[in-house]
Amino acid sequence: MVKIFIDPGHGGTDPGAIGNGLQEKNVTLQIATRIRDILLAEYNNVSIRMSRTGDQTVSLTERTNAANAWGADFYLSVHINSGGGTGYEDYVYLGVGVPTTIYQKNIHEQIIKLVDFFDRGMKQANFHVLRETNMPAVLTENGFIDNANDAAKLKSSSFIENIARGHVNGIARSFGLPKKSGGTLYKVQIGAFSVKANADNLAAEAKIKGFDAYVSYKDGLYKVQIGAFANLKNAEQLAEKAEAAGFEAIIVQE
Repeated sequence: MVKIFIDPGHGGTDPGAIGNGLQEKNVTLQIATRIRDILLAEYNNVSIRMSRTGDQTVSLTERTNAANAWGADFYLSVHINSGGGTGYEDYVYLGVGVPTTIYQKNIHEQIIKLVDFFDRGMKQANFHVLRETNMPAVLTENGFIDNANDAAKLKSSSFIENIARGHVNGIARSFGLPKKSGGTLYKVQIGAFSVKANADNLAAEAKIKGFDAYVSYKDGLYKVQIGAFANLKNAEQLAEKAEAAGFEAIIVQE
């Protein structure tokens, strides 16, 4: 069983960075919760603990102590940047005897593949949560909250979905997590494109019409999907609703 400790940055009395109508503590919790949910829903052999599951105040020492006491195999700290820049970057601390760069590389590559953020590169820093953990640890900075373009993306549920899935894909690759095979998942797809901007435009149109659309990348295409169900009838009902709204909907199985 692979133990993953997920740490949504800030919380409670510490809002983190603030800008463009967003607070870092809320966005990090949103991303981290989705990472947890995807890992538990889609992968076997994984156990998750989080430093917080709501708007609690948790000190840095409490976070790393909890991960160390649990004996976590990996520590992921999720943050949003500020300071006038733009884009995505991640950090590891190289001063401990724990190899971390392969985890950083896998997560970095998978996130950049899925999200439309400027690539600021893989970096190193002497952060508490990276230095005081007894296991490999990576801290991600997912856009700049004080940059209007980055903030607009962070307000999109489909963009948050892709950020989360990038983290998940990197973790799954790092630990060779096996996908769950029990049961078929029926997904409603309304488009597939080789150009990500086209998929983003269709997802935005679907959201305006009331669909919780998101963009996923698979088999070389950016696919716009609006739902996933274990029950085929539920997928068929959503597909009919999408077609009535003017979309060409198909049901795909995974």
